[in-house]
Amino acid sequence: MPGWRARVCGAAAAVLMAACGHPAPPAPPASAPSGLKPATVAVPAGLDDAPFDTPRQALVPSGWSMSVWARIPKARLAAWAPDGALLVSVPAAGQVLRLVPAEPGPQRSVLLDGLDQPHGLAFDGGRLYVAESDAIDAFDYRGPVADGRRVVAGGLPDTRSPELGGAYAHALKSVAVDRDGAVYFSIGSTGNITAEDRTAQPPRATIMRIPPGGGPESPFATGVRNGTGLAVAPDGSVWTAVNNRDQIADPRPGPSYADVNDYVNDNPPESLARLTPGRELGWPYCNPGAEGQPAFTRDVQTNADGSKLDCGALPPVEQTLGAHSAPLGLSFTDGALPPPYASGALVGVHGSWNRTPPRAPEVSFFSWENGTLGPQRTLVGGFQDQDGSRWGRPVAAVAGPDGAFYITDDYAGAVYRLAPPGR
Repeated sequence: MPGWRARVCGAAAAVLMAACGHPAPPAPPASAPSGLKPATVAVPAGLDDAPFDTPRQALVPSGWSMSVWARIPKARLAAWAPDGALLVSVPAAGQVLRLVPAEPGPQRSVLLDGLDQPHGLAFDGGRLYVAESDAIDAFDYRGPVADGRRVVAGGLPDTRSPELGGAYAHALKSVAVDRDGAVYFSIGSTGNITAEDRTAQPPRATIMRIPPGGGPESPFATGVRNGTGLAVAPDGSVWTAVNNRDQIADPRPGPSYADVNDYVNDNPPESLARLTPGRELGWPYCNPGAEGQPAFTRDVQTNADGSKLDCGALPPVEQTLGAHSAPLGLSFTDGALPPPYASGALVGVHGSWNRTPPRAPEVSFFSWENGTLGPQRTLVGGFQDQDGSRWGRPVAAVAGPDGAFYITDDYAGAVYRLAPPGR
């Protein structure tokens, strides 16, 4: 649909650069994941503030295009509304923005303001759920207006909770709604290995569930360090993408310093897991096994003798991502896009903050195969240069009603449109 496409200064990359007054495109990356090609990110006039004041290249599927669709500082999670508007949360501003596709660019308005770090967004028909840092709210969504606020879960822990003294590393929360109308939301841990979270009231390091029609929330999955990614799969199951712990102790006897650094770099992997009632994801006593070792392993720092939790009894997670890659937004696409991306999970991978060399940001895709997820593959890359410097860090990706992907980036302050050929 042409009306959805961002206008740029020209069709071909070389013409684009010349018309917009930019220098020639940068050299392509030295290598690219299979099936991906370098493509200059198209930047409409007026959206070319840093980091787009210099040409940028992304790695995208061959023949696809990527453009800057909107500039939103610190954009986080996104959801498509029933009326075809894209909602984007901005926790730093306390806002939820509404973007209506139009030419020459989306029409933007503030849908909700004055909230406490709004993050997760989910729809159940005309009802909009918003995850604040201290509450889960429901609103009546009526086009440009969302009103009738009801708090469906309140008193949630955040930096203002008296017992935490202002220390909370994972205050942002996410929300999802299943086919029956049950509401799920994440509560992250207060720190890296704060074991007291497991017995805290209200609970922390959990995925919580509110039954259909409302009622008190209760833990649905435990031992979830930071399940920022939260979404419902094509078969109705609920999944989470989890940021696992940092600075893990090396369990091997007598390793060298270099060996320890390599171990910390690559352990433990991040998790992508199907949630079932009472599922235990181990944190901080058990960690997902490294590639080729799917079973959970005992954390020798927090569970030295295995008495805290029997790691061998925990079912392996369904998929993993590289250690410290920081998966954030999670969404599913089911038949709206061309193969091989027609059905599967989209994960915004933020990239590492404490790994040497840094784990690169990307948008990952996991195909939906026989009721579960296949291996990770890169859908969009190229946000990180070979020296580890970055110009972007994706947060979330959602499939649009026009057959394109829309990607939020809180580092570049952008929403991208990633389009297959002809879209």
